[in-house]
Amino acid sequence: MKVLVIGYGSIGKRHVEVLQDLGYKVFIVSRHIKLPNSFISLEIALSCEKFDYIIIANETKLHKNIIDKLNEMNYNGIVMSEKPLVSNFETINNKVITYVGYNLRFHPMIQELKLLIKDEQVINVNSYVGQYLPTWRPETDYSKSYSASVSEGGGVIRDLSHELDYLIYLFGNWVELCAQKGKRSDLKIESEDYCQIIFKSKLNIPISLELNYLDRITQRYLIIQTNTKTIRADFIANEIKINNEIIILPKIHRNYTYIEQHKSILNNEGQACTFEEGLEVVKMIDAIELSAERKEWVTNE
Repeated sequence: MKVLVIGYGSIGKRHVEVLQDLGYKVFIVSRHIKLPNSFISLEIALSCEKFDYIIIANETKLHKNIIDKLNEMNYNGIVMSEKPLVSNFETINNKVITYVGYNLRFHPMIQELKLLIKDEQVINVNSYVGQYLPTWRPETDYSKSYSASVSEGGGVIRDLSHELDYLIYLFGNWVELCAQKGKRSDLKIESEDYCQIIFKSKLNIPISLELNYLDRITQRYLIIQTNTKTIRADFIANEIKINNEIIILPKIHRNYTYIEQHKSILNNEGQACTFEEGLEVVKMIDAIELSAERKEWVTNE
């Protein structure tokens, strides 16, 4: 199988590593590097080789253009786009089989939680993720990263949209929400470093979520209240606490969720985030920004 990875930044390199480890022949599209099996454009790549699987891993603002080109060129393989799918919600005429890279769905924690709540009546949910932005990519200047730039698709809402996807995946799509966001710290960025969201899911579950670039401790957790259980899932400690019982999950390799995601997509197992589900997350992102701007509730219509 031949795979094409579009973009060779940190996430593009990771996909190349994972896919090569899975035994696939991997090619790259990048204007910035010259490597064996690399091309400077998508058009040149598709004129030279036939690819079974394409990964879109360049800047979010360029995703829509790539998807349009693949449709124009009648590409008939499988595509996975990194998250978020596009910068803003819009109707996209896409005939290519496309998935979105919300690989946190494949974390054993999420899979265990899905089983734990299967027969439970969930009362409410609290979710939190925070990490100090300068520690994300220590080898780079955070102030020059895409995370720092609004125009490049940065900011906690898009950077940490994994939380939006897994909350929808576990508890149903959002119905209405309100949010506040902003740049509150002295970080040298123009994007928002903080966001709080309250929303109700279609299962009538109230959910609260905080996202930030500020937490020097690095925390990622989820608290679920049901009629019989309090469940606290700690992604950093890799443990789930159910009332007074603690379940320690096996440690996973840093690439585990990426590996499982690619395998699920290529084997058509039905667990990966679909194109339509990815668009719903983008629609939610737009609603969060609108709510924060207008200081009012927004409904999913």
